[in-house]
Amino acid sequence: MTTSASVPAGSGGAALGEETVTDRLVDANHQYAAAFTDPGMDARPVLRVAVVACMDARLDLHAALGLELGDCHTIRNAGGVVTDDVIRSLTISQRALGTRSVVLIHHTNCGLESITEEFRHDLEMEVGQRPAWAVEAFRDVDQDVRQSMQRVRTSPFLLHTEDVRGFVFDVKSGLLREIDPA
Repeated sequence: MTTSASVPAGSGGAALGEETVTDRLVDANHQYAAAFTDPGMDARPVLRVAVVACMDARLDLHAALGLELGDCHTIRNAGGVVTDDVIRSLTISQRALGTRSVVLIHHTNCGLESITEEFRHDLEMEVGQRPAWAVEAFRDVDQDVRQSMQRVRTSPFLLHTEDVRGFVFDVKSGLLREIDPA
């Protein structure tokens, strides 16, 4: 696996004339586009599955799940938590683009296990405005997967809730562990 560990940590900004991380990404896109050919796909995932996962940079979902471009919809956020916006995306995925299955993937050593809802209060004190969103911090990753499965299964907006499965990805071994919804 390749990483970008050589990219310096920091704000991402650069002094005049220095390349930023975003500049590097744009340059990489130009190289990608030079060899790009339209794969002729539409937006409907071939496997008719939507994967909801944490945004953690250690999770290479396509590699871990044996997926190829066009196989699935991937919805990522902090913790892989099923929020209203995830339900919005799943609803569009199912109703407009034909997905039928939902796979939820949380992981070991998640950052949301080390913060609390106090984060929201601290942010409000710092910027003078309360965030409209919840942090959705948790202490028990298995229970949070169960809660996320329940949110999907009980949403009135989703048409297909019979094939909803949840997993915890072990960041040390790369293995998925399925969570019993009960």
